[in-house]
Amino acid sequence: MERKEQIAKDLLSIRAVFFRPEEPFIWASGIKSPVYCDNRLTLTDVTVRGDVEQGLAELVQTHYPQAEALMGTATAGIAHAAITAHLLGLPMGYVRSGAKDHGRKTQIEGALSAGEKVVVVEDLISTGGSAVETAEILRAAGAEVLGVVSIFTYGMQKSAERFAAARLENHSLTDFDTIAAVAAQEGYIAPADVARLLAFRDDPADEGWITG
Repeated sequence: MERKEQIAKDLLSIRAVFFRPEEPFIWASGIKSPVYCDNRLTLTDVTVRGDVEQGLAELVQTHYPQAEALMGTATAGIAHAAITAHLLGLPMGYVRSGAKDHGRKTQIEGALSAGEKVVVVEDLISTGGSAVETAEILRAAGAEVLGVVSIFTYGMQKSAERFAAARLENHSLTDFDTIAAVAAQEGYIAPADVARLLAFRDDPADEGWITG
């Protein structure tokens, strides 16, 4: 079985990715979504956690063999960066969403040297905003950001545009298309729902997918 399919099965089995096209979830932005994602659940399942962290380690080794440190996004990427860095024998740190208002008022936690080659670890990529912002903060601090690794990507056009504008690449363990296909194969959703899910992915603001 290919890794993308295995990770998709893992995420579906623990409902880290949960499809509900007949009763959409509502995002903070107000957009109605047929999918709910919480990759933090991977941390509480030993088998799935092993698949995910080993997979992230392999992505780093394959695409960024020159990496000198991993940096997690706050807060979802922190644990994954820590475990993956441990597997690779690399230092890790993380980037806060904002600078602390006390102490040294830092935004980057962990030692970081000028020119250090780092990889950003993210749990999921939707619009790409947090991963790109994290990379830009690290670059401003003098790091050489090699790219991003993540558990799951929606594959939305907006994220592709953001990554391209930031001169940044992302490699994910699995993607929305694969998870939708596996969900239909495994009986989590009806096969007819796959087209609706992909329509949502292509244009989240268009609610036409709800009625099919």
